[in-house]
Amino acid sequence: MTIAAPIAAQAGRGAYRALVRRKKLVLLALTVVLILSVIADLGLGPARYSMREVVLALVGSVEVPHQVSVVLWDIRMPVALTAVVVGAALSAAGAQMQTILNNPLASPFTLGISAAASFGASLALVFGVGLLPFAIEYVVSINALIMAMAAALFIHLMSQKRGVTVETIVLLGITLVFTFNALLALVQFLASEQALAAVVFWTMGSLTRATWPKLAIMTLVLAVSLPVFVRRAWALTALRLGDDKAASFGVNIRRVRLETMLVVSVLAAVPVAFVGTIGFIGLVGPHIARMLIGEDQRFFLPASVLSGAAMLSLTSVISKSILPGSIIPIGIITALVGVPFLFSLIMTNRGRAW
Repeated sequence: MTIAAPIAAQAGRGAYRALVRRKKLVLLALTVVLILSVIADLGLGPARYSMREVVLALVGSVEVPHQVSVVLWDIRMPVALTAVVVGAALSAAGAQMQTILNNPLASPFTLGISAAASFGASLALVFGVGLLPFAIEYVVSINALIMAMAAALFIHLMSQKRGVTVETIVLLGITLVFTFNALLALVQFLASEQALAAVVFWTMGSLTRATWPKLAIMTLVLAVSLPVFVRRAWALTALRLGDDKAASFGVNIRRVRLETMLVVSVLAAVPVAFVGTIGFIGLVGPHIARMLIGEDQRFFLPASVLSGAAMLSLTSVISKSILPGSIIPIGIITALVGVPFLFSLIMTNRGRAW
């Protein structure tokens, strides 16, 4: 017995180290996919460049014509990096929503945050209504951000009421989706033809509006938000075991949920405010990470970030490849990919308590 115990403990440590190595390799593989996707994204457009030309331009080689460098750095780079940052932010937000609500269908899209942002943006596009009148240049984005934050705050306030379950919160989110979609339809009905076209294009979601200042703001929000999740990694992992189990571990469930929901609200609202409605990344990205990595937040969070970033970057590549010479709004592509995934998820979990 005295000899078997150390042997068993050593075997357990060896198995754990092997598991950690496997997870690190998965993260490395996702990183490689993301890098290759960004390079491909930079090479696609009205003028197509090979991978070699893109790489040489990125390292500042004199072999590449100055015109190519200008196109890649000034025009395509903000768009390609915006796809990475937006995908990472939406996926991280969806991952933590699913964690604190313990529901696989939770995401910024399904909880009404994206629909609220679309309605806020439509007020500016159709009626010129600015919720912050002094910020005219970013009136559409600020309207979208304020409405998205209001929707997230409403969901949080309702979640604090006695007897409200996570299932109820998801149903509230779905109610918000229908409410804001109805309001958006009313605005579209009252809009002129030109304003209507602008609203429809915005609600489709597009990366073509990307600029360096917008990218800087989204990157800052992502950089500030992720450390909060990292600091709460153990508590968030414990939440996936259930509230009772997490409480027995000493986790302050109410505080963790409040803190996480506030950060998630900003993390989800800011990208949507700048690029429009991009659905299903916040839903699909975390599930891909969960299938590859598991629930351990130390690996699940970076895997979710990389999965979402790679997905939206690859979607950007697809949107440029379907119709040569034109770019299909990226929200259409994500919806076409996300709807079958959502359907399969519902069918897989039917009859199971979420």
